[in-house]
Formats: sequence, C-alpha cells, structure tokens
Amino acid sequence: MIQPIELVIFDCDGVLVDSERIAVRVDAFVLAELGWELTEAEIIDRFMGRSSQSMTRQVEEHLGRSLPADWEEEFKPLYHDALAAELAPVQGIVDALDALTHLPTCVASSGSHDKMRFTLGITGLYPRFEGRIFSATEVEHGKPAPDLFLHAARQMGVAPEACAVVEDSQYGLQAARAAGMRAFAYDGGMTPVDRLEGPGTVVFDDMRRLPGLLADQ
Repeated sequence: MIQPIELVIFDCDGVLVDSERIAVRVDAFVLAELGWELTEAEIIDRFMGRSSQSMTRQVEEHLGRSLPADWEEEFKPLYHDALAAELAPVQGIVDALDALTHLPTCVASSGSHDKMRFTLGITGLYPRFEGRIFSATEVEHGKPAPDLFLHAARQMGVAPEACAVVEDSQYGLQAARAAGMRAFAYDGGMTPVDRLEGPGTVVFDDMRRLPGLLADQ
C-alpha cells in the first residue's frame, strides 16, 4: 500500500515566486564583473537550486583565488531592486495553494531566511508559510544532498516516505529522491525538462494541476 501524502514541501525560487529569470539575469552580470562570463544556460546548469555557498566555492575554484567574505554585499542591491520591481508569484501557485488547505505544507529552500522573507513577503505568500520555512543555512549539506528536506520533514513531524517535494531544479529533485520523498517537477521555469525527469518523479507544467497530481498519489 502506498503511503498517503501527509506533507507537501515547496521549494521557493521558481516554485512559489517567479524569481529565477530575474536572478539568472543578474547572476550573469555579477559573474562577469568577477571575471567569469557565463551564458544564462550555463548559470542554470551550474547554480540553479544550489546554495550561495556552493556558488561561491565554484567561482573561487574557477578564478583560482578566494573572494572576500563580504563579496556579495556589493551586488545585493542589484538583486533587491530587480526583484522588488519585477517579482510575482509563480503563475497558478495561489490557486494550487488554495486547493491544498487540507494538507500541511512548508518551504525548504537553498535561499536564506532573509531572502525568503523578502521574496515571499512582496508576493504576499509569506503568511501562508510563516513558521514553516526552512533554509539550507540550517543544515550541513545543501541540495543535491537530502539534508534540507529531511530536516524539514523532522521539524514537521512527518516521515520522509509521506512527503511530497515540489521542485523546479535538477539539484532539488536529486535531493528529494535521495531523501526518499515523492518528487513533483515543475516544468514551467528555466531548467530543461530532460534535467527534471527521473525515477519517482512526476513532471508537470501548470501549477493548477498540482492538487490533482498529489491526490492521485
């Protein structure tokens, strides 16, 4: 008998808030300023879904030098201003959340708590998850390791096999599978669909379909 779903764990960027297109555009500028020119496709493949610490390590390895501890501070206003001007909820997510009020939900993201308070706040989604938001800063290993999703499940008091994860990045989906959770891959963002597919993974391209897909499990 298949374990009923008792908790839906949402990634934040690209799943709840439509931030990835904005962030990748700014990332390309920031990386070029640091001395590493990458296309948006390369940025998506290398960094999307991973923590800022992981990105910093990769940049330092490529440049062959350490970055100052506060290197990101110079560029934070670029991200803040772009998000403040353009950010909106992912299309259809509000309808999906309205239809999922019978199921416990939480957020587990590679982003920091400050970032999520900002992005979920300006899109009006923060009250829906307040007190149930988990960041990769709380665990030793970020995605694609399963640590963050397992941490969220423990904090919510739900067994991994009773959890469903909604993700839009290859690294997030790898983490969900590694955690033994059912994976739902949103193909409405920037990651190519072939990077989303995998065992135990339902791929979908309209958030309004999510409640029905969860009910079918």
